[in-house]
Amino acid sequence: MTNNVSYQHQHAAHCESGTIANLLRHQGATVSEPLAFGVASGLAFAYFPFVRISNGLPLIAYRSLPKSIIKGTAKAFGSRFRFETFGNAAAGQRRLDELLAQGHAVGAQTSVYWLPYFPEEMRFHFNAHNLVVFGKDGDDYLIGDPVAEHVQRCASADFNRARFAKGALAPKGLLYYPDKTVLPNILPESIRPAIRKTVRNMAAPIPLIGVRGIRTLARHIARLDPKAAQSSPFIGHVVRMQEEIGTGGAGFRFIYAAFLQEAADIASLSVLSEFSERLMNIGDAWRDFALAAARMVKGRDALDPPAIAALLLQQADSEAAFFRDLGNAIK
Repeated sequence: MTNNVSYQHQHAAHCESGTIANLLRHQGATVSEPLAFGVASGLAFAYFPFVRISNGLPLIAYRSLPKSIIKGTAKAFGSRFRFETFGNAAAGQRRLDELLAQGHAVGAQTSVYWLPYFPEEMRFHFNAHNLVVFGKDGDDYLIGDPVAEHVQRCASADFNRARFAKGALAPKGLLYYPDKTVLPNILPESIRPAIRKTVRNMAAPIPLIGVRGIRTLARHIARLDPKAAQSSPFIGHVVRMQEEIGTGGAGFRFIYAAFLQEAADIASLSVLSEFSERLMNIGDAWRDFALAAARMVKGRDALDPPAIAALLLQQADSEAAFFRDLGNAIK
């Protein structure tokens, strides 16, 4: 049995921020999941109609690019991570076993669909799911999956399949682990730059990014024909990307609100507490949007794309004002 017994699994809301927080805590840092998410400027929005994922539907993201939270949090804590990919599953398994034998707790990128400990109804073809591997017992890997409450076991054949899944965001067996000691605590001067970066991302002048991206998606939805066969699945996809894949629009707002509350104390910026409360309300409105859309998709209410688009535009207006005011408050 190869087992890093000192690794302490902690459940998290989101896979990447939860994984990096767990890995840095394992290295001795004091870091919560919201702090990891916030200092890495993880909050974002992107609508990429030209990138197709599950069932040929477009990519809608409520967070920054994959691996950016890992890299951003590590940098903020003075650490550096080594990233390794592999040409085949055999090489990837050999390297993982070597790292475990050396006592490492290792981050890995996988496909949700091929992880058998996920309930069947929760499996979907999403290749950017992050987790921690900290041991091996016989043929089973011991896994700290941040979205699972308890440690999981996964047979090597299943885990290899998840690590080397094909398609969009194919993980290619990605493993990552720190090769530089972390700071025990975040530096207060890291807070303002991280918030400014999030503000810039949400205020980006690109029509597919940030607040403008939300408005572009709303215009697309408004043009949908309620009688067309593809309209209901498209709106359902928007809800799924928001609430199920990667925590989603409301969930990420709640995580970032928790970061702002924590950052208020770290950086002695009491005004951030007020913005935390304000963002919680915006997160609640994202949930209301998702509920209204889900009722239409399930046939409980008539499908009304313009009404859904109007709710989405309200969110865009709220976030435009929020990030403008947040940017002004920390100048």
